[in-house]
Amino acid sequence: MSAALWPVVARITAALDASNGRTEHEIAMRLLKVSEEAGEAAAAYIGMTGQNPRKGMTHTRNDVAQELADVIVAAAVALLSLTDHAPSVLDAKLHNAAHRLPLPPKGNH
Repeated sequence: MSAALWPVVARITAALDASNGRTEHEIAMRLLKVSEEAGEAAAAYIGMTGQNPRKGMTHTRNDVAQELADVIVAAAVALLSLTDHAPSVLDAKLHNAAHRLPLPPKGNH
């Protein structure tokens, strides 16, 4: 993960907390934001592949990548809003995912 992720996410979360508080409703809104951003990523992919014949090709791979980055940021904000241990939670999840992967063939780095 980018070294900038958690410091920036902490600033975003603090700004949201200052503006909206951190009630259960606000946390729910932050969770819904993840779904909204995922929908935008899906829409951008549909636009990139031209799957909507009425609209044609409206997006690029970069557009999709930008939307996916928005999903990651929104998810990190939601995670940090739920727990003060968000970096540890994500690190543990990544470690568990890596542990389930097969070992790379010898000689590959």
